[in-house]
Amino acid sequence: MDVKVFVRKYSEAIQLGNAAVFAGAGLSAPSGFVSWKKLLEPLAEEIGLSMEKEHDCLAVAQYYYNQKKTRTGINAAIYDAFNSATGKNRNLDIITRLPISTYWTTNYDHLLEEGLNANNRKSDIKITKENLAMNMKDASATVYKMHGDVQFPDETVLIKDDYETYGMKRDIFTTVLKGHLLSKTFLFIGFSFEDPNLNSILAWIKALLGDNVKEHYCLFKSVSQDVGETDADFAYRKAKLDFIVDDLRRYGIEAVLLDSYDDISNVLEKIETQCNLRNLFLSGSISVDTPSWTIKQAEEFAKTLSNKLVAEKTHITSGYGLGIGSAVITGVLDEVKRKKYAHFDDYLKLYPFPQPGVGEDFRTIWHDYRKEMMADCSVVIFMFGNKKDDSGKCVIANGMIDEYEVAKAKKAILIPIASTGEASEQIYNQMFSARADYPYLEKYWDVLKTEKSPEKLAKVIIEIIKSVLVY
Repeated sequence: MDVKVFVRKYSEAIQLGNAAVFAGAGLSAPSGFVSWKKLLEPLAEEIGLSMEKEHDCLAVAQYYYNQKKTRTGINAAIYDAFNSATGKNRNLDIITRLPISTYWTTNYDHLLEEGLNANNRKSDIKITKENLAMNMKDASATVYKMHGDVQFPDETVLIKDDYETYGMKRDIFTTVLKGHLLSKTFLFIGFSFEDPNLNSILAWIKALLGDNVKEHYCLFKSVSQDVGETDADFAYRKAKLDFIVDDLRRYGIEAVLLDSYDDISNVLEKIETQCNLRNLFLSGSISVDTPSWTIKQAEEFAKTLSNKLVAEKTHITSGYGLGIGSAVITGVLDEVKRKKYAHFDDYLKLYPFPQPGVGEDFRTIWHDYRKEMMADCSVVIFMFGNKKDDSGKCVIANGMIDEYEVAKAKKAILIPIASTGEASEQIYNQMFSARADYPYLEKYWDVLKTEKSPEKLAKVIIEIIKSVLVY
């Protein structure tokens, strides 16, 4: 499947609340955890085998158990290997930031739940059948650890016996997985072509669902010719990859081929951006009439723009800026009333600014607050931007300049309406001086600088947003 098509379709599944992630060992590798082969190397050597010559990890683990008649060595290897991660993991950070509520994994480590917690998401962890009978209150994501957890190594799934008795010991996991495979769109990430866990999972999907499979996706590295590799060997590897990709379609899984596994992070970031492009932050304030705009005219524009944005199913976040905050509420409310089954709080998040206590540095407090407000917003619109200083003099709203810096740092889509003047015009000038960095505004610089009709400006802004929605 083409990467652009995948990004669009999986982003849509996330936005609809139908997306799920299935994480394999490859997702944990950048954090410093070993592969299954590395895990089994010392155990294989102990019974006279070499993992360089063996490809069936499950068989090697079973051989070890057969020889030792105990899981003690296997349990110790799991406990030692999956209790100490050190490296940063960009892919994991993005995956756990995405608004996905369902995560499945064959991994024993705690990276998924730790990643969710680090992103301020409460996770409900399912390790045993008993866990599945309970639901954690206020959890934003559920992690199904279908092969167990490092804290309970004696109950992990690793040897052939475990797979053969899975239907009896963990049958409820199979039932839940079946329901999710029917109702959700999965992204399989971190699985290799030779991963025995993947082979077992694919067999389950086919056995459980037959031909009634939903479309799912996996990320693989495409085949490129190595230095010194013969044409014949390269052709063989490429043909094998084609067979694998074609075979995956039997299970409803479309393979997305990347030039390098390093590209996975870029693809995941594009998905995150696409998901958040429907989340928009309105930055603006006006406390003093200007020669071009009165406060009343500014309110009318803010109301019109908010109304039109909500009509396009855009979700607005606002800091309740002076002079426009109430107008934004009115514009959103008017459109929500026209939508069947719509709710006001689904389309508008308000973040009135906290008042610092005596001696507190309000600049630092408000800067951090702005970062929190804009965390999930990939589009930021700037309008107007003046305020009265302590002496009553009209000055540029420096808070909007700070919001511009925050938005720029997070690489948001920035839309400065220079025709509204003040801080917005100042932001426009800075961006225009580096206009090559903002190709999505190439056709719109002039209209953003000169147009003052609320209806026409709203139309242009929506056009800009739609142009970047298609990756």
